[in-house]
This record gives sequence, C-alpha cells and structure tokens, in this order.
Amino acid sequence: MVAGSKRGLEDSAGAPRSKKTRVEAKSTKRTAASFKSPAPRLNIAQEEVDFPRGGGTSLTPLEVKAIRAEAVKEADEELFNQTKRDRRKSDVKGKKQADKNAKAELVRIEHLNYKRIAVGMRLFGQIISVEPLALIVSLPNQLFAHVPVTNITSQLTQLLENMDEDASMASDESDNEAGPSRKSRVPELFEIFRVGQYVRSVVTAVHAAGSTDSFGLGRTRDDAHKASMRVELSLVPQKVNEGVVKADLKPGFTLSSAVKSIEDHGYILDFGVGEISGFLSFKDAEREPSTAGKQLQVGHLVEVCVLKLSPNGRTCNVTSSRDSVRNGLLSEVSNVKSILPGELVQGLITAVQSKGLNLQILGFFSGTIDEFHLRTGPVEDNYKIGQKVRTRVLYDVEPSTSSAPRFALSLANHVVSLTSKRVGDAGDDDQSILQDAFPIGSIIETVKVIRVDTERGLIVEINSGLEGFVHISQTSDDHVPSLSPTSGPWKIGTIHRARVTGYHPLDGLLQLTMRQSILEQRFLQVGEVHVGEVIKGTVKKLTDSALFVSISGNVDGVIWPTHYAEIALKHPQKRFKPGGSIKCRILVVDAERKRVVLTAKKTLIESRLPIISKLEDAKIGLITHAVVFKISEKSLQVEFFNNMKAIVPIREASETTVSSLSGTFPIGKAVQVRIIQVDPETSRIVASIRQAAQNFQSAITAIQDVEIGNSVEGAVSEFQKDKIVITLHPTQVRALLSLNNLANRRGVTLANLRTSLKVGEKLSDLVVTSRNPEKGFVLVATKPKEKEAVLQKHGLSIDTVQPGQVVGGRVIRHVRQGALVKLTARLSGLLHPTDTCDDYEAGSPFPLANSVIKATVISVGKDKRQLTLSTRPSVMYPDQVKPVEDKVINDLNDLVVGATVRGFIKSVAEHGLFVMLGRNVDARVQIKELFDEFVKDWKSRFTANQLVKGRVLSVDVEKKQVELSFRSGDSKESSLLKLTDLTEGQKVDAIVKKIEDYGLFLEVEGSKIRGLCHKSELSDNKDADVSLALRSFREGDRVKANVLSIDVGRRRISFGLKPSYFAEGDFAAEEEADEDDDLVPLGVVEDVSEADEEEDDNNENVNEEIDSEGEEEEADDDEDEVMKVDTAADVGNQFRGIATKDTASSAPMLELAGGFQWSAEQSEEHDEISASSSGDDDEATQPGKKKKKRRKQIEQDLTADLHTKVPESNADFERMLLGSPNSSYLWVQYMSFQLQLSEVDKAREIAHRALRTINFREEQEKLNIWIALLNLENVYGTEETLETTFKEAARHNDSKTVHLRLAAILDQSEKLEKAEEQYKRTCKKFGHSSKVWTLFGEYCLRHGEREEARNLLPRSLQSLEKRKHLKTISKFAQLEYKFGDPERGKTIFEGIVDSHPKRWDLWSIYLDMEAGQEDMSSVRHLFDRVLAQKMTSHKAKSFFKKWLELERRLGDEEGATVVKEKAIEWTQRATNSG
Repeated sequence: MVAGSKRGLEDSAGAPRSKKTRVEAKSTKRTAASFKSPAPRLNIAQEEVDFPRGGGTSLTPLEVKAIRAEAVKEADEELFNQTKRDRRKSDVKGKKQADKNAKAELVRIEHLNYKRIAVGMRLFGQIISVEPLALIVSLPNQLFAHVPVTNITSQLTQLLENMDEDASMASDESDNEAGPSRKSRVPELFEIFRVGQYVRSVVTAVHAAGSTDSFGLGRTRDDAHKASMRVELSLVPQKVNEGVVKADLKPGFTLSSAVKSIEDHGYILDFGVGEISGFLSFKDAEREPSTAGKQLQVGHLVEVCVLKLSPNGRTCNVTSSRDSVRNGLLSEVSNVKSILPGELVQGLITAVQSKGLNLQILGFFSGTIDEFHLRTGPVEDNYKIGQKVRTRVLYDVEPSTSSAPRFALSLANHVVSLTSKRVGDAGDDDQSILQDAFPIGSIIETVKVIRVDTERGLIVEINSGLEGFVHISQTSDDHVPSLSPTSGPWKIGTIHRARVTGYHPLDGLLQLTMRQSILEQRFLQVGEVHVGEVIKGTVKKLTDSALFVSISGNVDGVIWPTHYAEIALKHPQKRFKPGGSIKCRILVVDAERKRVVLTAKKTLIESRLPIISKLEDAKIGLITHAVVFKISEKSLQVEFFNNMKAIVPIREASETTVSSLSGTFPIGKAVQVRIIQVDPETSRIVASIRQAAQNFQSAITAIQDVEIGNSVEGAVSEFQKDKIVITLHPTQVRALLSLNNLANRRGVTLANLRTSLKVGEKLSDLVVTSRNPEKGFVLVATKPKEKEAVLQKHGLSIDTVQPGQVVGGRVIRHVRQGALVKLTARLSGLLHPTDTCDDYEAGSPFPLANSVIKATVISVGKDKRQLTLSTRPSVMYPDQVKPVEDKVINDLNDLVVGATVRGFIKSVAEHGLFVMLGRNVDARVQIKELFDEFVKDWKSRFTANQLVKGRVLSVDVEKKQVELSFRSGDSKESSLLKLTDLTEGQKVDAIVKKIEDYGLFLEVEGSKIRGLCHKSELSDNKDADVSLALRSFREGDRVKANVLSIDVGRRRISFGLKPSYFAEGDFAAEEEADEDDDLVPLGVVEDVSEADEEEDDNNENVNEEIDSEGEEEEADDDEDEVMKVDTAADVGNQFRGIATKDTASSAPMLELAGGFQWSAEQSEEHDEISASSSGDDDEATQPGKKKKKRRKQIEQDLTADLHTKVPESNADFERMLLGSPNSSYLWVQYMSFQLQLSEVDKAREIAHRALRTINFREEQEKLNIWIALLNLENVYGTEETLETTFKEAARHNDSKTVHLRLAAILDQSEKLEKAEEQYKRTCKKFGHSSKVWTLFGEYCLRHGEREEARNLLPRSLQSLEKRKHLKTISKFAQLEYKFGDPERGKTIFEGIVDSHPKRWDLWSIYLDMEAGQEDMSSVRHLFDRVLAQKMTSHKAKSFFKKWLELERRLGDEEGATVVKEKAIEWTQRATNSG
C-alpha cells in the first residue's frame, strides 16, 4: 500500500495539469511548513474510512495479524534481495542512481508567458508609459500588462466615484454664493507615477489574444499597447499585500501603501494589513526626490520601508526614502505569502544550468533565475554553486514539478538597484538610459546572435553589456516555424541588420526586428517625423471633418479642411479618392498624442522660405509663409508650423486701407509675412504682411545700425501736429524731429517754419537721441551750434570704448555722484560736478536734463558698465593752453595744507558740512570752522550743490580725511599746522621772526612751527656777500620758503630761500591766493556780495548751508564699506517709509536728519565749542551786565530750550525717549543720529531695542521702526541682512504691507531690477490683492514699461476674485491717465460704464480723469450721457454740482449758464414723470 501511494504521488507530479487546476491550487493557502499537491489530498480522503475517529478499525483481529505478517515478509524479502546484488555492478549502478537523484534535484527554469499568467499571480513590473486613464507596465520575459485607473488604490477609486457628486455640490454652492467646499483633489496619474518606476502588482484578469480594448486606452498606438491589453493588473495594497501579517512588519520590510489621509505632521497610510496603519512624516517624504517639494494627495501610491512598529501594534512608522526602499533586505517571514514581488532577499546558488540558476532563499524556498536576468556571458563562468547573492523577487511560480513554493528572481543590476537600464561604460558618468540611447526607429547595422530559443526568438548582442530580443515573427517577412542554433540563417554567431521597435525595460532588452519591410520604412513612429518635411502619402479615408493619410507603416497623418488646397473645396471627395497618392508637408508633430498634421497647400509645399516651428526660429526681420486661421476687428491671427502663431495688426495687413479684413484675408489663405516683434517671456510674435511685400524697403534691419549719438541726415517726408517725419539716408529709417527744436536751431518762429518747410527738403546736422526698434523709428534732434559733431561710425559698447575717447550723449537726470548721461541704449556715463569745467564759477557744473553734451571718457568701469566722463576744456582740448582756475583733484596727494580750494557742498550734517573737491575726494568743514563768529541758525545759510571756497587745514592720507575751514586766515581759533603736516621739498609761506648772524629764524604761517634758514641757503651765488643779504631782511617780512629737512625727534626744521628752489608757478599761486584772500572771503562763493553788504550792518551771517546726504567716501577701513553704499543711494530719502523728494516739508518725517560723521567724540567736541561760542557772543554783546546775572539768564534760556531744541547727543535722545517711549519718530531720529557717527551696528541695536520697548498695541509705530530698519539694511547692509530683516518684518507685521514697502524702498534707491523682482514676488504671494497688482502697474508705467504694465491687467484678473475685477480695471484705467496713454484709459472706462451704467462712483472717477485732461467738450459729453440715465434727484444734484464747478474752473460763464438750465430742465422732467 505504501508503494502504491508512492507511485500515485509520482504519477500525479509528472502528469500535466490544466490551467484551471493550477490557478485554483495557487489561490489556496500555502505555508512554509507544508505544501501538498491536489493528488495526495485525494488519496488521503479515500483512506479516511479505514481510520475512523477514536483510533478504531473495521478489520477483525485475525485480518490485522495477517496483514502484519505479510508486511514483515515483504520487508525481509526486499532486504534479502538487496544483499544478493552483484557486487561487480554495484559501483556502476550506484553512480547512475546518484546522477538520477541529482537530476531530480535540479529545478527546471521556465519562462513566463501569457499562458502561464493566472489570476491572483503577483508580479513585479516597471512602468513604461503613463496614460490619462491607465499605466502600461513591462513584465518579466518580454511581456506587457496594463493597470486601469480604477485599480491603483481604493482611495483613488473612491475619489473618482465621488467626482460627479462633488461637481454638482460645487455648482450648488456657487449658485448660493458660498465658498468652495474643501474636497480632496483627484490626482492625475502622471502626478503619482513616472516612467521607469517599479511597481508591485497582482493579476486581476487575463484576456485572450485579439480581445477588444477594455480599460480606456482607446485606439492602440504601438505593439506595447496592444500586448498590454491581454493582462490586467491591480496595484491596490489590499490585494498586493494579501497574506502579510503584523509579525512581518519588521524594520527593513518593504511594501506598497496608499495615502489614506493627510494630518498635521505627516500622512496616514493604508497597507491593507489588518487594522494596522502606517505613518509617513513630511520630513521623510521630502527625502524622496520624486515627491520632494510637493504634497502627496489622498490616493497616492507610495513604496515604503518599515522603520518600527508602535508598542500598541496599531501604527507603523515608515519612510519613503529611495535608499531605504532599495536596500531593505527581507530576512524572515511568517508564511510564504509574505514574500512580495520586489522584495530583496539573500540567496544561495544551489545549481548552475546553461539557461540560468537554481537558488535557495530564506533558507527554505527555492527560486530560479533565467538568462535574461543574469550578467552577460556564460553562466558557468560568472556564477558558482554555493555563492551567496542578493537578488530581487520577480513573481511566484505555480508549483508544477515539486511540492515546495518557487519564485522567479533577478540578478540584473538595474532591477536589484531599482533603476533604469543604462547604456555605456561602467565608470562613465554620461551613461544614458535605454530609450535615449536607442530611440524607436533607430537602425543598428550589426547585431550578433548569441542565443537561440527555438520557439520564441533570438537573443542578439548589440554592444558590451547590452542585448536585444528578436521575436520569431520578426526575423523575416516570411513565416518561420522554428529556429535552429546550429544551422540556418539565424544560427549562433551570425551578423544581421536590425531596427529598434520597442523596449523591454524590466529585462533590460531592446525589442528588435529583422523584417526587411520594416527596415525599409521611412518612419516607424511619430517621433521620427520632422516638421517641414515634404512627403508622399496614401489617402486612407475622407470624412466630413478631416482627410486621413497613411505616411509610412503605422504612422498616419490628418489634413484639416482649411489645408486641402489653396482655396476652399466644395467637393473634396472628387479630388481625394481612397488609395490615391497625395503630396503633402508635415505641419505639426505631436509626439505625446501620436498625432501628425499635414498640409496640402501648394504654397506651403513649394515654399523655399525658412519655416518657424519653435519660438527660437522667429527672428526679427525673417520672412516666411503662414496661414490665416482667425480674424478679429483690428487684427489677423496667422499660424506657422508646429502650432506657432502670430498676430498681424490691421495697420500691418496692407499698404492701403483695408475696409474688411475677412473679405481680403479669408480663413485658410496662405500669406507671406515678416516678423517685426518677438517677446520671449509671453511667447508673443507680431508679424507684418505689408512689410513682407517685395516692393517694400524695410527699415527694420537698418535701424539696428543706427546708434544713439550718430550724426544722420535725411529728407522731410510727412508733417504731423508738432513733429515732422524724416526719411534718413541711406538707411531709409523713419525719424521724428520736433518742430520746436528745428525752429530754435534756425532761429525762426514756429509759424514761419511751417510755411517755409516743404516735403522733400533735405535736413542735415541731426543727432540720434533715441530709437524704438519695435516700431521702426528713431528720434532725432538738431546739433547744438556750440558743439562739434561726435561721429560714432561704429556703435559704442563697454568693450570698444577707450579712455580719452570723445563721446556724445543726453543728460537723463542728476544723481548723487553727478549727472547721468545716456550714450547708447545699454551704455551710460557719470559726469561729476568737479569734472564739468575748469572754472566752477564761470562754468555750468550741473547741466540741464535732456541736454545733449559732448565729453571725454576718463575711465571705463566694466563691472558697473558705466563710464566716467569729463567736459573740462583742459581735458577735452589739451592742446589749447588756457588758465585752469580749479585744478583736478584726483586724490589726497593733490592737496596741500594751507592751500585754498573750491568745491561743491555735498551734504549738511548735524555737525558741519561735506564738500566735494573731486570725484573721489570729499572734505569736512566742522561747525567751528564755518564762521569767524557764532551763528545759531547756521543751517539755513547753506544749500546742496553750492559752490564754496575754503582753506585746507589738514590732510590725513592714512585715514583718508580732509579738513577745511571757511574762517579768515587771522582767526586765533583756526587749526594750526603741525610739524608732521609738512614734508621735505614743500613750499610754505613764512614770516621772519628773528635775524642772527648765522641765518634767519622763520615761522610758518598758520602755525607755531619755527625753523632756521642758514645764511648759506639765502643765495645761489657762492661769492655773494651773505651778510648784506641778511641785512636786507626785517622782522615781520613774509617770505616763500622751501622745507629742506625735518627732524621730528628733535623737533627741528630747516628752510631754504635760494631762488633755484622755486618756480614761477609757486609765486603765481601765491599771488592768486593773496588776491583771493584780499578780495574774496572764504565760504559760499555765490553769496560774496551779499555777505560783504551784511558784514557792515550785522556781523552774524557769513555763509549759507548745504543739504546733507550723509556720505563720506574716503573714510577709514570700517567706514569705507558704508561710504560705498552711500554713493549709490540717498540716505536722507532712503530712510523714509514713504518716498518723497520734498525736503522742505514742515511735517516730521522718519528720516536721517544729517549725514555721516567720523566719530561721536568729535560730535561732542563740536557741542562744547558751540556752547562756548554762544557764551562768548553773549558776553561780547552785553559787556555792562554783571557776570552773575548773565549766568542766571543763560541757565534760564537753556532750561526753556530743553523741550524745543533738537537732540544733539545720546543723553538728549535717552531723556526724550523716557517721556515718549512709544514714539517711532524719536527712535528713528536716534537711529539717524548713530548713523551720522557711522555707528551702523548701534543703529541696528537701537532699532531692535525700540521694537522691544514700544507697546504691542502700537502696531503702526512698530511698523515704522521695521520700515526704518529695512531702509538701514538697504543702504548699509548686504543682500543677506536685508532679506533676513525683511522676513522678520513680514512675520511680525502685515506681510502684504511689508512686501509693498520693501518694493517701494528698492524703487526709491533706484535698484530697479530688485524692485521689479520684489513686485513680482509680492504678486505671486498676494495675487488675491487688487492693491498689489495696481501698485506693480504704477511702477511699470512710471518707469516707461507700458507693455509690461498693460500685460499685468489680464494676469491680475486671473488671480483676483470676480468682485475685485471692476475695481482693478478702474485703477489701471486711472494709471493710464496719470502715467500712460490717456486715450487707452478712456477706452477702458468706456468699457466699464458700458457694462455697468448704474455705477455712479465709476462715472465720477471717469469724469475726474477727463477733467484732468482739461478737455471740456469731452467732459460735457460725459455729463450729458450720465444725466440721460435714470437716477435719484440726490445723485443728479451731485452730478450737476460737479459739472457746475468744472465749468467755472475750466470752462466759461456760458457753459455754467447751460448747466443751470439743464439742471432746471431735469428737475421739471423728473417732477412731471413722478
């Protein structure tokens, strides 16, 4: 009986089994301990009768004994026969038996095919295509499958089912004007999956070959789509993870999961494993590159790796890190179903076969690896028995030859590492993926057959490490029943030509074909078709909507009716017959949609002009063909190749006036156009049909050669209102010239010029001042009479301009460093006031804006792309010898202590003035050096840019500091020269103090330095009588001496008076200085006469003040950085919350009261000097009063002045802040005071202290401090500190307000690029705010960017709520009136009042805007329109009142009378109708 049972098992194991039986067997529950086939279960069921429950039996005791005896006898016979075997044959027979057992232990390696795939089988695959409603997946052994959108996750399916319900609810809520309901958005498949991603799946259905499309892919596009239709998969974690239990969820276990919900700190995941949920933190989700930066949606499928299981066993922490999922190793499982496809396991090679390997995994289960998932080369050479490898599970094989579970595994590098197959050398960084290295349609000239599967196909070698698969049906156009590895045309080692038709990404193979018919095809797929190719096709089918043409193989194209011919065909079926040949041209290629659009228009087919298929092809001036596809009232829209479109304005449609565009240019007409404008940002192309005509001489290309500053000539071609149109020769470029400019140049009146000027008259001596390449014209002006022509035959650029070159340009505006001169569109220069003329008093240091000047280039700043210019005659015309009143001061070495210099007041600080002496040299004048006597209100005496004259007191080259004095030379309080201030060889003025026999003792003027001039240094004549020379001097004589030597240690100095030590210039300079000292006092040069007159009557006022801008470029190391910032920005204006240029405003502003100071100690010194001067002045004016009484009076004055005077020290500010701790004005003034002392860090500290001190309820006061801090960082800080401060300010205040304030600050400091970037940043963050968009629009219009401003309006309407649209449109219309084109603003308002006639507020705004244009006829017309509508008497009264006020202000008395009459008439009409 045992033997019978054994034979039964062998028969059942060897017999073939049906598919149905295998599928059912696989669906049963299997364990690692036991797995029995169905046949043994049947035998057990038959023997259950002989073994009833309880251990009883149906046999009699006698029968039992007989059976036992028979069994013992059979066992003895078997043992006896074994011992009687022939010993000579025992070795041979034993060897055969061992071989038989070894063969029995080998597991057959089988390939997966569509017949072996059964429902419930779990497979590992790789996505090759993401369709809108399905995924296409690559399976092992060159198979394909699809995953419908309903089989992704149960959560995604639920969202899809609720879509209709959500849509209806949303429509109901919109009808009720309620907010939108917050439902989970349904993610698209391309948001969840990517091509090349690996997925775990389970088979849900297998269709027969040739079955219809059942999952929504629509028309099949290629072989992979067709093949994938046979197998339907599911990725739902509940199905894929079936069999996984809680005990399997150990660290390192990987599985697929679905996002169930989104919580505060992460995602709740659904494993489909009992009641256990997963938790994925946002931080862990960010580690995955594919999900970094975006939030996962409910229904998203995520591959995760287990980190730990919570103690309660209900939550499992996981990570989606790619490295964790890739390296998660499965070491033990609770049952066989816990082994999921895609798991990485440790395997032991148990057998090496020619077609693959046998392995043992997890210590018990067997597995196989076929040759497709091994390294290339002989299997026996690459792998050895007993070798341990890490392998990845592909699918579970239905057991057929053994009772143990078996798995198909992979050792392919790209599968184990979960990456895409790459082609190239192993160490090469430029490895490309399979699809990029060999696109579909590529022809491979030589492939070598390396393996042959008789029934399946060929394995060929393409290059080292890359193989391809040729199915048996693709080896030849003829039927091939089988393949032979040793004979025939496809035997191993033969070389063939093949073509790529697809990919098997999971196997890492190329799908190839050797069929000659396919090799000869021109196109294999849509991606190979190139736009613009002329081809011949075959008509397949003609429908009412399109014509379908076969191009090559499976590639078809479509021709739309507008492209059937040059004209519209009434009967296209007569021209296009199925099967007929047709010549056409590729118009559009859409590789994603697998669509090719053709054209049969003869004009396009035969066109030799360049085509436009992408934006980069559209070059200005390019002429090409296009087709009209849309017509509007004022423009045409034409289409190029590949869906590129352009607009043709009505003015560019024809040379003559076109009454009807649709009649002249019907839809479908082929036209020739010229590209005249391209905007890369908006992808907008403007074309012209008029300029593409052969007889049109275009000036578009010629305008590129016309640079600003060029001298041109031309002829008058047209008259306009206040300009004339000139055609320049020989470029034919149109130019505009102002009639006023030409009249001034000719010295005639405007009326006489209009009478005398004729069309065709030639004009010369014109200079280009501006150009507009977009509209094709330039602006010109007549050359100034006093200026010479500045010829610039070759355009100026920062690379071609050289120092010393003479250039011409137009003064744009004045900045802190001088006049900004525009030379070309991309090149500008800076003209410092000290570089304008050789005589500051007689010249014009500040040229007028918009004036054209000629200058010499001093230096070229390539980093800032800016030139330094000079208009000094001595620089421009060095050959002409003319006296230079004010020499150029380039650095501190050009200054001499005691010399008199002139300069311009740069700024007024709290403690003195700053004077510009040169481009890089500034000097300071302290308060004590301004006047010879005390003047209390000294600031009112000075203004910015005043010309002043002073004496150099000291020059500190190391600290880069210069001190000046406006005081007279005999002042006792003026600063004295020191010995260290003198240098050897210096010429000084001295006074003879004492005469000795051996020489003269001299004292340097303006100091107490005395030295000896030895008698040997009096004359160059050695034979002269020195004693006679000594007697010629008298004490008190003034002499010019030369410093011979200085001994600082012994404090000795030696002088020389020899004539050879001096030149004529030394004495000439002295004479000039003497004249200046005698005739012109120091101080403000312009007010000299007034000062002389006032000096006789009142000895108080001498000089005037200068506005401070708080800047000192030549400071020490710590201050140098601050000075560089100051040169680019106006501290006084920058330190305000709101932009203003009115510095005389009486209202207190949050600003810096003064400029930069070197140190606080000097400030205190000035305070003491000022106080002492005040005391001395009082004493001098009241000599008769008692000292005690005078001191008491002074104390009373100071006490009364404490509440009104401006704080001048830290103590003053601290005292005032004690009384007003919440005053942002005081805090900001305190910050300003510190900045004047260059204490930038202390100013920051005060700002933060203010933020801590001000009460939290005072939000506006705190905002003022933040704005002041932003201004400080903008001027003195770096981009990093400004950004940090900005972010903090946005967190502590209204974020939108801070964003807008920063944009305004950057705009005020003329950092236009950063300001525009900030506005864009604000619009992106606060797109729902109408104020943000209107302020951005105002910014663009103020800076001349009209097109950018106008493009903002449609962009803003897309972001704003509908209720804000009207307000925004109205604001933009008002901006057009103020900064743009009033006609455009009028057009916008007309549209508003036309659609909203009852919005009286908008009517009022419209009327105010029109009134601002001072056109009363238009205003009257508007009032007539608005009053013609029905309204209340109260509203009508307000309109009539406004009308009457405007008539009195802008109109006349007659108009006012008419208004009154109309008001009475309206009232009577309203009364009668009532």
